[in-house]
Amino acid sequence: MTDETLLSVGIDLGTSTTQLVFSRLHVKNRAAAFTIPQMEIAEKEILYKSDIHFTPLLDDSTIHGSGVREIVAEEYRKAGISLADVDTGAVIITGETARKENAEAVLAELSSFAGDFVVATAGPHLESILAGKGSGAEEYSREHRCTLLHFDIGGGTTNMVLYQNGEIYSTGCLNIGGRLVKVNDGVIVYISPVLDGLTDLQVGQKVTEAELLPLCKTLVNALEDMVIGAGETIPLSLRTTALMKLPEKIDVLSFSGGVADFIYTDSQEDAFRYGDIGVLLGRTIAKSRLYSAKTIRPTETIRATVVGAGSHSTQLSGSTISYDGVEFPLKNLPVLALSEEEQSHLSDAIRKKRAWFSSPPAIFFPGWKNPSFEQISHVAEEILASAGDMSPLVIAVGADMGKALGQALVARGQKGLVCVDSLSMGSGAYLDIGPPVAGGAVLPVVIKTLIFEK
Repeated sequence: MTDETLLSVGIDLGTSTTQLVFSRLHVKNRAAAFTIPQMEIAEKEILYKSDIHFTPLLDDSTIHGSGVREIVAEEYRKAGISLADVDTGAVIITGETARKENAEAVLAELSSFAGDFVVATAGPHLESILAGKGSGAEEYSREHRCTLLHFDIGGGTTNMVLYQNGEIYSTGCLNIGGRLVKVNDGVIVYISPVLDGLTDLQVGQKVTEAELLPLCKTLVNALEDMVIGAGETIPLSLRTTALMKLPEKIDVLSFSGGVADFIYTDSQEDAFRYGDIGVLLGRTIAKSRLYSAKTIRPTETIRATVVGAGSHSTQLSGSTISYDGVEFPLKNLPVLALSEEEQSHLSDAIRKKRAWFSSPPAIFFPGWKNPSFEQISHVAEEILASAGDMSPLVIAVGADMGKALGQALVARGQKGLVCVDSLSMGSGAYLDIGPPVAGGAVLPVVIKTLIFEK
């Protein structure tokens, strides 16, 4: 299998903004001659970053589908790229936009229009992971061997992810963002329901910066309590997820999202330039105890969630696989990835991370070389105890143990199963599995990964 060059597009529909990025991906085969191809992305070159558009809405609960499509079509034109030129991509919907009534229909329309891409409504936990990767926070934590808490502050939500030496420790989300209050010509035109009881501001009220600062301080106090306290004083209406579990010592903080630029930059522009409280919120954070801690500016801020695009990295599974009672192909399965440490307590780790996904994921873990019969049996029981209700149950393993594990699962009554091995993938990936080839010996696997700036 020869090296390839792919043209990739990423499309992000956020609470505040919609944007695209086109990239050229250089895919190389890292495997030795006469072995199973192991394709991976060796280089990425960003070709075009779109303008940042306000996400068009028909009303507070409905996305303007044709408006989004017009934005995408115009940016393709400005980039000088036709639909036929694009090999792969990702369409991601995030923040409060993911809660809009027609979000799934808009995603389906965009995917059909722009190509056969990863299409995902990112829940708060997954969005936290994507922002941490895309901003460069994960890489910084790994390279500097530190504990890093990253905030991605958008229009409606603040997604948080804590890394310890580059590994995810916990994630969380708060209803804190720059467009919780919208202002037009100095008059409030929208107040998010999550602020009920937290402010005396009213729609139709003419306001100044000074009159909005108390609300901004309330929101920042909640962020401070998340880090410096234990989160108990954070109002329930601001809690999107359960409170995060944080260690006593956090070495570094970082910020991304649309609000981040006003944390790192002392801008003198009009506070209401964007028709919301985002500028004021960023300035308030910059003066808070959060910014007095050791703070780094990540590689990406406003483009953190989708800096790159989804890529199809085609591989073949190992030859020791198992499948039963499944109709192929299986498409766009989000990957629940476990580390070597997490696989030592497999059942608990699967239960914890299943809550991150709105649809049944494929479970990936590294596995063990030459596992014993007893170890295989124990792993099968751990999986069934935490994921046996998934249909189909899709397991991907790094080590060469798929067939034995699959047989152990079937022997314990699992129906609807795919167990593949000799693969490598991480959080934020999506998995396609095609019909068996080579006389049923192997399965073609497509790992679609969001590609991030390094």
